[in-house]
Amino acid sequence: MREENKNQKRLTIQKVLNYVRGYWYYLIGSVLLALLVVVLTLCIPLLTGEAIDCIVGKNEVDFAALTNVLRWILIVVLANSAAQWMMARCNNRLTYSVTKDIRDEAIEKLQKLPLKYLDGHSVGDVTSRMISDVDQFADGLLLGVTQLFTGVLTIVGTLFFMFYENAAIAVVVIVVTPLSLFSAGFIAKKTYRMFQEQAQIRGEQMAYMDEMVHNQKVVQAYGHETRSQERFDEMNERLEQCARKAVFFSSLTNPCTRFVNNIVYAAVVVFGAMAAVAGSLTIGQLTCFLNYASQYTKPFNEISGVITELQNAIACASRVFALMEEPSEPAEADHAICLQDVEGNVVLEHVDFSYDPTRRLIEDFNLQAQKGQRIAIVGPTGCGKTTLINLLMRFYDVNKGCIRVDDADIREVTRESLRSSYGMVLQETWLHAGTIRENICMGKTDATEEEMIAAAKASHCHSFIRRLPKGYDTKLGEDGGGLSQGQKQLLCIARVMLCLPPMLILDEATSSIDTRTEQKIQQAFATMMQGRTSFIVAHRLSTIQSADVILVMKDGHVIEQGTHTQLLEKKGFYAQLYYSQFALVTDEKNASDAG
Repeated sequence: MREENKNQKRLTIQKVLNYVRGYWYYLIGSVLLALLVVVLTLCIPLLTGEAIDCIVGKNEVDFAALTNVLRWILIVVLANSAAQWMMARCNNRLTYSVTKDIRDEAIEKLQKLPLKYLDGHSVGDVTSRMISDVDQFADGLLLGVTQLFTGVLTIVGTLFFMFYENAAIAVVVIVVTPLSLFSAGFIAKKTYRMFQEQAQIRGEQMAYMDEMVHNQKVVQAYGHETRSQERFDEMNERLEQCARKAVFFSSLTNPCTRFVNNIVYAAVVVFGAMAAVAGSLTIGQLTCFLNYASQYTKPFNEISGVITELQNAIACASRVFALMEEPSEPAEADHAICLQDVEGNVVLEHVDFSYDPTRRLIEDFNLQAQKGQRIAIVGPTGCGKTTLINLLMRFYDVNKGCIRVDDADIREVTRESLRSSYGMVLQETWLHAGTIRENICMGKTDATEEEMIAAAKASHCHSFIRRLPKGYDTKLGEDGGGLSQGQKQLLCIARVMLCLPPMLILDEATSSIDTRTEQKIQQAFATMMQGRTSFIVAHRLSTIQSADVILVMKDGHVIEQGTHTQLLEKKGFYAQLYYSQFALVTDEKNASDAG
């Protein structure tokens, strides 16, 4: 496990460096400016020592030399400030350019991920990786780039100047230094695993919060508040324990390095004082040496803090890269064609599919849908109706067999041309934050005002849209906030009616609409389906009686097939489903009369 974490950390650092390589000019600029900052910073103790040596004793001050030294100190301080400002600009540009690229690639990757990944990961966890984890990574990278270069260069520079002033005392400093490096390195190894676990729990917590916020009505309706709070408290407690350990160990770094650094400083004081007494050092040189000793030890404290932040940054970056390295949807075939002038002849040949290899779902499924046919798909929950829709749209690829549209295997057709050939209305509505106009015209952004209004009238949503404050320019909240479920479904129907593709998929498209409006929508659907191949998934069998072919599915197989009348005459599974609706109504009526 430890070796695995070590390899993962190394690979993550390599990936980060690959992103940094694209902005090498900022990196080089930062390094050069850091070198300039260090040189200017290290010049100040030299000038200070010279200034002190200008004051020999009472009434023995060389004011001319002292004034000249103070003038140089002012110039060096101003130049140092300007160089630090420019270095900060380079570091900021480098950090936020890298994080922007990572976020852009992450969102691009999200568009290419198969539904299998999105179905298996919560929205909150994916969001946490792309926002929270990238922010944590940016903070760590910014701090690291800012302080790492200056810290390392300061250490090298102070050693050079200390050897220049007095080699013996410089050797004493070097001998004690490894203790600081050892303590910082030991703690860094401990904290990486803890920060990694902290990032995972934070993603889990965000996923749970997202779920609770989106479904708060259901939580309150079923009195689930206490259990939700208890589960959140459990997550929060795990996060607290993990964060406490990570912060505790990381907070040890600075005191440990400070302790070692104070030993270094004390050794310099002792040996420097002895050298001054012996006459090999002036007071000014001793002061200069003590300043260098202080500047030499200071970067170790900063670098230890940087190491702690980098552990957190690398742990967060590894989660983001894990998302970006997930297998994408299978690439388009080299010879993939674009469907044009689609007639709507759909054939499924010996199709096998299952989400889990250990649990079979659809086996040896065969279907022929001719142009303009209305194919209704019915069956109990979990029989594979919605899965069949996913296969037709190629959200999932079949395990065996093939699906053809106009004699073209859909695996050899571009996904864009395939999916644009279908108009889909699902039971679960989706509207994005924006105006009603933008939501209706999502599939046809160049639609005219007249075309949009005609589609809205055909779907019977024009009347309620006109009553809204700004009509078609009324802004909707997330997922159509502010509208009823039925109104949202009418807008989704209008979206399809505006595009009028050659094939339609209606998955419980009128489930949230009142009976009177449903009758009007069914009439509009009937008009829209003329000449278009349509796949209709329905639980209410009264809505599919006019279908050309009804497929009755059970456990992934088509067990019956025919028209409504033919299936009733067979007195099979479909007849049981159909008459059970009326039996259910009768039982409810009898129970009500008895009450």
